[in-house]
Amino acid sequence: MSIAKILWVDDEIDSLTSQVMFLENKGYEVHTKTNGFDAIEYVKDNIVDVVLLDEAMPGITGLQTLQQIKELKSNLPVVLITKNEAENLMDEAIGSQISDYLIKPVNPNQVWLSLKKLIDNKRLVAEKTTSAYQQEFRSLFTSLNSNPNYNEWMEIYRKLVYWELEMRKSDSPEMQEVFESQKHEANTEFFKFISRNYAGWVNPKSADAPIMSHNLLKFKVLPHLEKGIPLFFVLIDNLRFDQWKTIQPIFAESFRIHEEETFYAILPTATQYARNAIFAGMMPVDIEKKFPIQWKNDDEDGGKNMFEEDFFKAHLKSLGKADLKYSYTKITNNHDGQKLVDNMHNMLDNDINVIVYNFVDMLSHARTEMEVLKELAGDETSYRSITESWFTHSPLHQALKKIADKKLTMIVATDHGSVRVNTPAKVIGDKQTTANLRYKHGRNLNYEPKDVLAFRDPREAGLPVPNVNSSFIFAKGDLYLCYPNNYNHFANYYRNTFQHGGISLEEMIVPVIRMTNK
Repeated sequence: MSIAKILWVDDEIDSLTSQVMFLENKGYEVHTKTNGFDAIEYVKDNIVDVVLLDEAMPGITGLQTLQQIKELKSNLPVVLITKNEAENLMDEAIGSQISDYLIKPVNPNQVWLSLKKLIDNKRLVAEKTTSAYQQEFRSLFTSLNSNPNYNEWMEIYRKLVYWELEMRKSDSPEMQEVFESQKHEANTEFFKFISRNYAGWVNPKSADAPIMSHNLLKFKVLPHLEKGIPLFFVLIDNLRFDQWKTIQPIFAESFRIHEEETFYAILPTATQYARNAIFAGMMPVDIEKKFPIQWKNDDEDGGKNMFEEDFFKAHLKSLGKADLKYSYTKITNNHDGQKLVDNMHNMLDNDINVIVYNFVDMLSHARTEMEVLKELAGDETSYRSITESWFTHSPLHQALKKIADKKLTMIVATDHGSVRVNTPAKVIGDKQTTANLRYKHGRNLNYEPKDVLAFRDPREAGLPVPNVNSSFIFAKGDLYLCYPNNYNHFANYYRNTFQHGGISLEEMIVPVIRMTNK
């Protein structure tokens, strides 16, 4: 590790000789200057890791020196040292992006701690993260192997997401690899768990089942209706729990977060199934029965999510809430997004406002089509980063900020998540077989049984029967289903893209968050 270079600027530097020696004994290389002009010249021509800067100096002040140093090297950490504790000075210093603030007289250990924080912080955090995960690894391993129930699976997934995000602080590729293999193992076990339990959950007589898409509104949204307080239900499509955690701090700036929970998206984890189930408050097999004209199967022409508002209206009626004043807004492009921003204030008069925002889904589909996006979102970290960048600059964020100071309740949720696929699996089917990569339905499907969860009778999974003898199959883990013709081309084209419709923690365990104005 190279020696850290410190520049200490103080007009009384001679009185600090013992402090300088203390730092040199700790292994730092310390250069000293007695005024701001010399400090600026020195920074211009030399490598410096941290500047220790006295505030009150003759000539130009510490704050003026700070400003010029930042113009030269904006990322150079500066620690301001001052006798003056006036609030306006502190405000100005913090506004000028100082990295730390010390009050005179300073103790050598104080200075050392500040330097350690600024210089060694990354390394220390990386080491701590790695050792903490090593300890947690064992307990996660034990949890995976102790036959977890649906609540415990949600907890396991939250922990995996926590460590996935923490791992960004660790610079150990080996630990990343260990984590990836643990997540892979978790998905293998989760697939077995869903295979054993899913049919039981969707059986209407089942007493013990998690909250799923079709009862999300009933249990997680509508109970928070209060007279005179508008309720906003914001559904951001295809938002995984890790993507939520990435945009959570942006929400937290404007809203107070009360509950951060997860629920299970139904199978297939695809928009036309999971989202229609949310708004209709019923499984797809029942939606088809009740709305035969509006429900469209994969192989039928016409939009598959054109009637969400009709389903929502009928759902309210079935719960005895037909007299609620509601609005339903679906955003599929930037122009609609801008209209939403302009219309937010009008929504405050409604009891409930549904906002469906399609972006993340477009991103994951566009990523398959566009080489540029493959570069930009080549892995989990960059996929999260793009989501964060989109949300920060989105009309949705602008719109929500407009009402952040009003008394309201907001529930943010999604319809399903997505998983990065890496392992192609062969499926043979007839011309009627659907094209989805993570699930398929058709007659006479031929597949490797260990790769998929199959329902020969779709009704067992709460799904309509598109054609006589149609069965449904759902891919496990990171598999994607390809046909034998042109197999290598498609296997390469779709490898390492984000897909949904199948069975994985990322697709099925998804966020539902309740917040209010601050």
